[in-house]
Amino acid sequence: MESILSINNLTKKFGYLTAVKDLTFDIKKGNVYGILGPNGSGKSTTLGIVLNVVNKTSGSFNWFDGKVSTHNALKKVGAIIERPNFYPYMTAAQNLKLVCRIKGVEPAKIEEKLELVGLLDRKNHKFSTYSLGMKQRLAIASALLNDPEILILDEPTNGLDPQGIHQIRQIIKEIAATGTTILLASHMLDEVEKVCSHVVVLRKGEKLYSGRVDEMIASHGFFELKSQQHEALLKVLEEDPIFGTISVENELIKVILLEPMDASSFNRLMFDKGIVLSHLVKRKESLEEQFLQLTDNNNDQKLQSN
Repeated sequence: MESILSINNLTKKFGYLTAVKDLTFDIKKGNVYGILGPNGSGKSTTLGIVLNVVNKTSGSFNWFDGKVSTHNALKKVGAIIERPNFYPYMTAAQNLKLVCRIKGVEPAKIEEKLELVGLLDRKNHKFSTYSLGMKQRLAIASALLNDPEILILDEPTNGLDPQGIHQIRQIIKEIAATGTTILLASHMLDEVEKVCSHVVVLRKGEKLYSGRVDEMIASHGFFELKSQQHEALLKVLEEDPIFGTISVENELIKVILLEPMDASSFNRLMFDKGIVLSHLVKRKESLEEQFLQLTDNNNDQKLQSN
């Protein structure tokens, strides 16, 4: 599959602060990638570097398998990395015509892009009358005017109400369905889980995970347990290598599975050890639980060894 963007050992320092540290990952054509991490994790800095608005300290990146210069490659990129900034006294259509002149593209695409983002019926309304969600949708339309091969979005739903968030996510899915590659930065777990096919998890500028979203959450799951023999149950779980992290809250035991096991097999295993369970539920880990495990400081050593 064709590589749209390759990032290799990228590092960015601001004085004593390392914002991005030795970051490496690839963006392949036709997928939706999320850079996921809390505020200050290096998401926006990474996007700024590949868009040539932030200078890197070391490392490298190249667009389209290195076949074109960054300057020419960026002509095939649509990006929104700041809040929408249009002229408030001009209509949506007028603002987009100005963008077309700046980008050197024909204005014939304006109505098509406005329809895609659900703003065609508001094309002659002034930008100042738009809600925050509408302004963000207009910015997406603007970024699509040159029919980019990749669309880059930095926190596309930040500050929006639930309806606005839903609309932006639906638009992203529709754009992806046309074959456009998308790279978005987000601190919202459910956004990545609902919209993205691939994810890069960052913490303090370092990559903790890179791969498919469905593979990240394809763990063996965990059991929720209760028993009158609470201490004996904990002892069995702690001594068996099939079980990972154990946590207890209000007598409810949660134990992570390191190998496949169904609930009936677990129940038989406990019965054979003389333990009767009053509560047994098997669950899958959500992306949130996986993310919290990845970004837990206590797991640093474990992550480095994988």
